[in-house]
Amino acid sequence: MRREHRTYRRVPRTVAVTALSVILAAAPVVAGGPAGAAGAVGAAGPAARTVGEHERARERVDRLRESGAPKEKVRAAERRRKEIRARLWDALWAVQRHRGDPVAVDRYGRAGHCPTGRSRPSSGRSDASWRAPVRGYRLTAGYAEKGGRWKHRHTGQDFAVNSGTPVHAVGPGTVRAATCGDGFGNQVLVRHRDGYFTQYAHLSRIDVRVGRRVRAGQRLGLSGATGNVTGPHLHFEVRVTPYLGSSVAPLPWLRRKDVRVGG
Repeated sequence: MRREHRTYRRVPRTVAVTALSVILAAAPVVAGGPAGAAGAVGAAGPAARTVGEHERARERVDRLRESGAPKEKVRAAERRRKEIRARLWDALWAVQRHRGDPVAVDRYGRAGHCPTGRSRPSSGRSDASWRAPVRGYRLTAGYAEKGGRWKHRHTGQDFAVNSGTPVHAVGPGTVRAATCGDGFGNQVLVRHRDGYFTQYAHLSRIDVRVGRRVRAGQRLGLSGATGNVTGPHLHFEVRVTPYLGSSVAPLPWLRRKDVRVGG
């Protein structure tokens, strides 16, 4: 299977293998149960620490840019951030391919026969305004929430909405995966210009194709209750890589885009 090309420096194989071994040893399993259980595979142990290391490196880059630091210093900090992400990316790709995560083994959704609607192309207009993924929602399970519904912590934010509610891209980007077949049910993954990925899960229908550029607010599909759920909702997740185990808190991430959700 051909892997996605990345322009930053590749991590030495020995480093990636070492990272893989420790993450495999710590990787939790999906919990069955009520709504939101598909998000129960949180980053654990070394994976969580690497995600935290990446976020601190990203914050350093932001501070340097805001302070007007010399370009060479900013570039060095950015290279460091990308090296951390590359290490995590390589390790989690191997882990999730081994586990059969559709995002790693079937991102086009060919094996799962995912329900799709008519793909709607972007209007071509540049829309830089970020927004919430759905309207008329009620926030339910939050990021890192603990409880009997999950073996570990919840990895995203759940938006309770009726089935058939349009689900929109929160910002401009490119569709990285449009697939199905695991606890997340029908899902779409979008890569944004800042390198982060957003996941939209439990859809009743997918309305975009892999490789399609989308604008902020473009419809990706319809909400539903596919996968491991007890009722209709959207599971929204933000990841450092395309793969499960690299999530970050979605609401603070949206706030950095000037998007406020909830009360």
